[in-house]
Amino acid sequence: MAPPRPVSPAPGSTPPCDGCRNGSEFAGRLSMAFQPIVDLSDGSPFAYEALVRGPAGEGAGTVLAQVTDQNRYAFDQQCRVSAISWAAKLDLPATGAKLSINFLPNAVYEPRACIRATLAAAMEHRFPTDRIIFEFTEQEVLDTAHILNILRTYKAMGFSTAIDDFGAGHSGLGLLATFQPDIVKLDMDLIRGIDTDRARRTIVDHTLRMLEALGVTAVCEGIETATELAVLRDLGLRYAQGYVLAKPAFQALPAVAQASARDRRAG
Repeated sequence: MAPPRPVSPAPGSTPPCDGCRNGSEFAGRLSMAFQPIVDLSDGSPFAYEALVRGPAGEGAGTVLAQVTDQNRYAFDQQCRVSAISWAAKLDLPATGAKLSINFLPNAVYEPRACIRATLAAAMEHRFPTDRIIFEFTEQEVLDTAHILNILRTYKAMGFSTAIDDFGAGHSGLGLLATFQPDIVKLDMDLIRGIDTDRARRTIVDHTLRMLEALGVTAVCEGIETATELAVLRDLGLRYAQGYVLAKPAFQALPAVAQASARDRRAG
């Protein structure tokens, strides 16, 4: 399939800010892979996360190595447009799932100005904006006031918001105390070996209960084994992501190996 073409700003949208205009273009080519976030209650995809890849499926590292402070904004915008374009081509909305797009907070200068390309792509591909999740990683050093402005603006515009890699970054509980996103994704380092590690099990158990009390949807990512998945089920987890359920598929929506995961647990 041909790569997505650039889109024009939506009519009447906020004009670009100085930061948007003054950055350099991202000269690299990119595409997308997709990995599902699975609803363990019935095995259906709750959302598909769009993951950047090279044009022939090269790993994310080969693309990210081309990102600089000068082209960060253009890269972030190109990723958003590509994710929406490919999700539309793959008829993701027909699955009933949402589309989760990673964004770089340090590439967003003014939220309403920097959302223009996203809105234009959604309009062109008839992709419902209320099915888009914007997630950011807290591993990046951030200005808390800036990220709160982005999250609140996106939420006010009807997008869902998510914190990725929760428990491994700089902001953590302080950010969560100030703003409750729709989704929090627990970092894979908390999940790895949870079936044999009492400390991890205790931390994840209490984190899941805290998020439930706050009305925030919890997702555990990076689940690689059936025994890790079994422990998380026992802790009451509903939404899960990881190789045990489905690996990312390049320019495709992968099937969920939910039945086999249950079979391995039973065995």
